[in-house]
Order: sequence, then structure tokens, then C-alpha cells
Amino acid sequence: MAKAYKKIEIVGISNESFSNAVDNAIDRANDSVRGLAWFEVDELRGKITDGKIDEYQVTVKIGFQIEKEGA
Repeated sequence: MAKAYKKIEIVGISNESFSNAVDNAIDRANDSVRGLAWFEVDELRGKITDGKIDEYQVTVKIGFQIEKEGA
């Protein structure tokens, strides 16, 4: 059986850490997409408020297997 994958890009956000932002992105994607298979961290950035890190933002590309219609 041939396999094919699709990639989506989402941004995860956390007030705690980059790692937590990745977890949030994957958790959210898992709510609406089946068959998550892998992820790539594409971009790290954050928000600074009053000279302190206020928010961690991570752009994540997530791959999932495309299911055959009727499967």
C-alpha cells in the first residue's frame, strides 16, 4: 500500500517555554487531524513585555498520513 502525507503549519503559544508551545501546537492539531506522524520546528520567536519574556511562539509543521477515501 502506497503512503502519502500532508503537511500543515500552525503556531503554538505558551507563557512557559518553547517546548510547551510545541506541545500546545501538537495537542491542538490532534483535536482536529487524525494520523499525526511527525513535526518540524520551523521558527522560534517570542513576545517581550516590560523587558521580560511574556510569550513563547513556535511555528510547527506537522505531517500526517492521508487516508484513503472510505477507509
